[in-house]
Amino acid sequence: MAGSKRDKIKMTDDEVAAYLAGNFKVQVATVGKNGEPHLVTMFYALLDGKIAFTTYHSSQKVVNLRRNPTMTCLVEDGVEYNELRGVALYGRGLVIEDRDELHKVGYVVGSRMAGLPVPEIGEPIDPGMAVGIEQAMSKRVLVVMDPDTVVSWDHRKA
Repeated sequence: MAGSKRDKIKMTDDEVAAYLAGNFKVQVATVGKNGEPHLVTMFYALLDGKIAFTTYHSSQKVVNLRRNPTMTCLVEDGVEYNELRGVALYGRGLVIEDRDELHKVGYVVGSRMAGLPVPEIGEPIDPGMAVGIEQAMSKRVLVVMDPDTVVSWDHRKA
């Protein structure tokens, strides 16, 4: 009956979307040159419903993704067992150089990192702040998670 417990705690597609929209930190795993996992935590925004984050174009995760696009993302929370929730996404990390797309995500993530009010993707921001964030993005690329498989759990449902 393990399947029935698993089915009980699985989130619906709408619950997964709301959960990802309500969070901003993601654990990102890429594959290192010797097959070892490279694991980091990043701030993210949702771009067209997909986890997206900015990172330096020379970062280890980008080097790994250019060699092998396999990427796993985990967003989770909860302290006690009956509170644990999470979404694991398995698929490819797409490295995107498009500056407009980069800036869309950069405005959201950069505002959060700076402790400023966080805009929605595509929402206009203060022009002075935009210039500062665009300068900070000059050596960065956008990474978007393109999932093949999504696994979720919400032990509050059990």
